[in-house]
Amino acid sequence: MPRAAGARHATYDVVVVGGANVDYLVRGPALPTPGATVRGTEFQEAPGGKGANQAVAAARLGARVALVARVGADRRGDDLLERLAAEGVETCYVVRDQSERTGVAVVQVDARGEKQILTAPGANLRLGVGDVEAAAPLIRSARVLLTQLEAPLDTAMEAARVAHDAGARVVLDPAPPIPLPDELLRLLDVIRPNAGEARVLTSVEVRDRASARRAADVLLARGAGAAVVQAGGEGNLLVWSSGEYWLPHIPVVSVDATGAGDAFAAALAVQLAEECSLPEAGRFASAAAALATMKLGAQAALPGRAEVLALLAEQGAAARTGAGANTVTNTVENTLEHTFEQPP
Repeated sequence: MPRAAGARHATYDVVVVGGANVDYLVRGPALPTPGATVRGTEFQEAPGGKGANQAVAAARLGARVALVARVGADRRGDDLLERLAAEGVETCYVVRDQSERTGVAVVQVDARGEKQILTAPGANLRLGVGDVEAAAPLIRSARVLLTQLEAPLDTAMEAARVAHDAGARVVLDPAPPIPLPDELLRLLDVIRPNAGEARVLTSVEVRDRASARRAADVLLARGAGAAVVQAGGEGNLLVWSSGEYWLPHIPVVSVDATGAGDAFAAALAVQLAEECSLPEAGRFASAAAALATMKLGAQAALPGRAEVLALLAEQGAAARTGAGANTVTNTVENTLEHTFEQPP
């Protein structure tokens, strides 16, 4: 999937269009069932939202990043902007909404790292097409646009259209999941659904690699350039028109999976901005996602570039020496299967 001929030199590696929240996270031994109360063990208030998380993740991985978003004219909005600036994210197109408060998410995490999230989107739902039009020069400057569905669908579609027409690559993290028009899918270089999102988008119940391939085929047939589908707990399957690449789960001591998807999407976008192939980008993204599960919270757990490269190097060394289960097992290098012609 080469960039369009004549695409202008990028000012930003990655521009993110999406949501910004404050997360209120409680960790406990189990997730509560309806009507039940569970005593938690840890509480964290932290910046979040998929757009803000992905912008911070990309910045920590070495990219020059800008965010297009909306926050309220409130203390939460002040705090978010301060934290984004501290991470090196450009926020000149983050609008202060005078009508809605900054979005919030209530996150519950159990002892196994599984989570459930309830959100009040607030200002995120007022991120509109007009905001994208105002930010169009910024979006056109990007090598990669990364967007999600925390803002209205029309907003994501307009951002994708502006970026696509300018020759940038477009990556969509389709969360929270809603049915998508083919018009949007045809603008995407990569779509990255988890198993639940893939089911909403394709009606395929994804449980393993074979069903992930069926879901990916549906997305490609509808116009997406490539799809990275989470194959249950086994790993992720990367599929494009001329082949596929299997990215097995990297075993780590997981504490909280809250930011893993954002780390994956951001790392993928960073690597594509660096003109890496899809398989290279997928390996890098898998390592970033694994590392993001090892700490509590979303942004707090997002890894830096050195950590990702160190994990990849560790896996490569384990594969070369034939290390057993007591060191690294099921690593990217020693279980990676691929069938492709010329990776895009």
